[in-house]
Amino acid sequence: MNHLIYLHGFLSSPASQKAQQAKRFFSSQHPDITVHIPTLLGDPDSAVTTVSALFQSIHTLESENKSVNQDTPHIAFIGSSMGGFLSTYFAEKFNCKAALINPAVRPFDLMASYLGSHINPYTGEEFEITPATIQSLRNLDTPISRDLERYMVFLQTGDETLDYKLAVEKYGSSLCNIEQGGDHSYVGFENKLPQIARFLFPRS
Repeated sequence: MNHLIYLHGFLSSPASQKAQQAKRFFSSQHPDITVHIPTLLGDPDSAVTTVSALFQSIHTLESENKSVNQDTPHIAFIGSSMGGFLSTYFAEKFNCKAALINPAVRPFDLMASYLGSHINPYTGEEFEITPATIQSLRNLDTPISRDLERYMVFLQTGDETLDYKLAVEKYGSSLCNIEQGGDHSYVGFENKLPQIARFLFPRS
């Protein structure tokens, strides 16, 4: 009845180091939690469609198994970089908890420098970033409810890609775990997984 959805970053994939670290940790330490790591396409609208369909499929599966367990499925998110931006959208939409790792806060402001064709080095997917892509990201920008403590945000000040201060401004310092140094990949992520598990799944 417990499900974790891990959302990877831009130009990344389920094969990324953090995604695989999360999968191994939950499989070994919390086998009652099913880990889902969808492949997110470069187009944000397609990514949203993919995750929405996954979320619905989990609910459908659990509904079919209600004769075994009557509890509502507990679904939570881990999101890295662009995956953190998307996790925020879904956490608000579906009233879920999310752990965010160096999350993108205003990716639409950064994408102007990415206009044009790209190839995902993990998957080989070819896609284009266009002004419409940037507008789609703006449409996904979601206000949050800080008082619900729905988020646990992990930031490293040495992030060379994103300004960590934007995340502090959006989520509030009380929800942010700030480490000096590090980089965009978030050095030592695997060491944070026990803390993340306790936050996302306190009863597991």
